[in-house]
Amino acid sequence: MKISFDQQVFLLQEYGGISRYFCSLAKELNQKSDLDTRVIAPLHFNRNLSTLKGVLGAGCLMPKLHPKLMRIAMETSKYAARYAIKKFAPDILHETYFTCDDYQPNGTKRVLTVYDFIHERYADLFEHSHMTSGPKKAAALRADHVISISESTRRDLIEYCGVPEDKISVTYLAADECFRLENIVSDPELKITAPYVLFVGSRGGYKNFEGLVQAFSCSSRLKADFDIICFGGGPLNKKEINLISECGLRSDQVIHIGGADSILAQLYRDAAAFVYPSMYEGFGIPPLEAMAAGCPVVSSNTSSLPEVVGQAGEYFDPNNSETMKEAMEHVLYSETRRKELITLGHRQEAKFSWEKCANETLTIYRNLI
Repeated sequence: MKISFDQQVFLLQEYGGISRYFCSLAKELNQKSDLDTRVIAPLHFNRNLSTLKGVLGAGCLMPKLHPKLMRIAMETSKYAARYAIKKFAPDILHETYFTCDDYQPNGTKRVLTVYDFIHERYADLFEHSHMTSGPKKAAALRADHVISISESTRRDLIEYCGVPEDKISVTYLAADECFRLENIVSDPELKITAPYVLFVGSRGGYKNFEGLVQAFSCSSRLKADFDIICFGGGPLNKKEINLISECGLRSDQVIHIGGADSILAQLYRDAAAFVYPSMYEGFGIPPLEAMAAGCPVVSSNTSSLPEVVGQAGEYFDPNNSETMKEAMEHVLYSETRRKELITLGHRQEAKFSWEKCANETLTIYRNLI
């Protein structure tokens, strides 16, 4: 069987969860001797592709470009990819993102993965939400089969796109091996002495970083005993710095750190707790990463998160500062509860793997041809 992943997401993300998903999937499928798996991204901006030795069909990593040159590069890559895909003649074309542009080589079955419905549910947070929701619906309706990354997203697919139930399968994602406790190596340059809670990812809108700061600051105990470390999402902006000050936190009490996965893995391992206050997630890989690293999870009780976290989390209502504060205090001031969540977390995280994801995806491919 010949399987091709197209160029779309690799032109949109330098790193990012979606490109990581496809790289992990391609890496697993490439280990199967009866498959010819290729990522066809002739020109791209994605650094996750560097991990795919022996999988990438053809490709050149481009530097960041001026927006006008970016559009030219994206169009060039699209047409070069289509030529390469047609020449390869895959049995399965797995589209990596959403477009209204209907491309299907002769005899090829199309598969699409849909991740979430944030733009549909929180349209007011995105100036051009229709630019994602329109192509998403078009791509989902024309696909031969649609993969959803959670039952929550499957329900949204039916509600927002009208995709028939029998055309949807759910395959769960996983944490990478580098986050497993036994694989984490301490970086001597990372020196953090104060106990901290960890926040990971972008901080705007539905990610609810503002809600976390407000809930944290409502507790005199938390303010006295812990810092907040934010990983990723770029440096704290002026609005966030003002929020921290207005909530009565010290300027050095909320710290931003960026870097490689090895840094993040160490932060998970050493955190007093990982807090995930998001109001909506299509899946949510960070809680799995935290569990793999032996970090107790304190999480929102919304969307797909109970599917992912199961019994291994302390839950709260992300719209209620009091319940968020209480959940953090319950974990942070009870060594018994922390140990229980760490044990439950290892068991829960072990249910998810990229090998399982790839095998379930391969079953979908085989059923189409």
